[in-house]
Amino acid sequence: MKMKRVVSVLVILTLVCTVLVSITHSSVAAGAKTPFDRTNLPAQMRVTASALNVRSGPATYFKKVGIVYKNQIVSCLGRLGNWYVVHLNNDTVGVASGKYLKPYYPPTNQPAPTPKPGTPTGEVSEEAQRMLNLINAERAKAGAQPLKFDKEVMRVAQIKAQDMVDQNYFSHNSPIYGSPFNMLNSFKVSYRTAGENLAGNRSVEAAHNSLMNSQGHRRNILNKGFNLIGIGIVNSPKYGKIYVQMFIGR
Repeated sequence: MKMKRVVSVLVILTLVCTVLVSITHSSVAAGAKTPFDRTNLPAQMRVTASALNVRSGPATYFKKVGIVYKNQIVSCLGRLGNWYVVHLNNDTVGVASGKYLKPYYPPTNQPAPTPKPGTPTGEVSEEAQRMLNLINAERAKAGAQPLKFDKEVMRVAQIKAQDMVDQNYFSHNSPIYGSPFNMLNSFKVSYRTAGENLAGNRSVEAAHNSLMNSQGHRRNILNKGFNLIGIGIVNSPKYGKIYVQMFIGR
């Protein structure tokens, strides 16, 4: 008689971030269950592997629903044995192996950072406007509403781009400001959902094409949950220019 394996995963995210995940796993050895636990868990986890698959269930044979990279910060919703239920920047919810995740605790009690003298604070350059036009053209084809510039998000995106050049890094996590979410919070930008795209290229069009050819970045560009954007552009000796797209839904 063949053994039956039934796995069901239900993840419900409400406006108050209530999460319910239940998984029943019948194994050949015994009918043991993998309980969902959300006690004594950090709110965020840092990825330690160079690349980590996010799956639809707590085993490697489950379908891959996303991928995260080293030092990326993800929201932790619960635990299933040695796996963690995580919420990604693009609103995907999945499960990742705890072997490659470490608790992340953002700095606290730090004053809001102030930009360097001369840092632009929200004005729209011709290049930024051109990039937004390209983004909104793609959104129109996908049936999504156009994005609008937000002055405060523009300011944060420009500071992030300058920080990447000054600190010589290319990552969503700044050594000074932390994750994009921490940075938005530090500058007191309110949002319901948020995401970030980064590109290093010599022109707006080349940067846009590279982002649209990347599944995760394309998802941010076409995400119907976003309605506001900030675009930061800074000259880079390594890439030509650094482009930072910060998306928020409000």
